[in-house]
Amino acid sequence: MAFKLLYQVEVQKNLDDEDIELFFDYVCADEMLLSNEAKEYIRDVVYGVQKERDNIYLAISKNIKKDWEMDRISKMNMALLKLSIFEILYRQIPYKVAINEVIELAKKYGEDTSPAFINGVLASIVKEVQESSP
Repeated sequence: MAFKLLYQVEVQKNLDDEDIELFFDYVCADEMLLSNEAKEYIRDVVYGVQKERDNIYLAISKNIKKDWEMDRISKMNMALLKLSIFEILYRQIPYKVAINEVIELAKKYGEDTSPAFINGVLASIVKEVQESSP
């Protein structure tokens, strides 16, 4: 659900509290009832990604191929990258868990090349993080 809401942000370019509540009421209601804990996690991810937007974009731009531009990344892939990067860097979710989950989402919702592209970017980011850790 956090991924779907981040994708909505990619499309709409902004999001406020009312949009999130409408998402919970209409989109999530069709698929499942979310606990308050799940809703809080989704809010935390969405607001966290917005707050750390510049750092997340920097991480992506530093770890894509030299001949790639950020605007070439599909909205779907961007939402997936933002979710995983936020979880790894700011939620301390184990990188193997975060990457596995986002790769499964990429297989389901992305293009044929999405899983490999996302895995490559995230692997590079994880390597960079591990090299900078004491």
